[in-house]
Amino acid sequence: MGEDVAAAVALHAGASATAEEVIAFVKERVAAYKYPRQVWIMDELPKGPTGKILRREVREPARS
Repeated sequence: MGEDVAAAVALHAGASATAEEVIAFVKERVAAYKYPRQVWIMDELPKGPTGKILRREVREPARS
């Protein structure tokens, strides 16, 4: 329906990875229609008071 799979990723402290590495990792493990076409590396994901990730508040970063 015109939508693509995307992922917002927050890495553990001291970890490093590029968006391409994340896509390649997931591509090996899931079906072709499920792997993310876009990946955003974020400092942290928005969480509510209970610690759950607030998925509706995750937004694509502004392109520069």
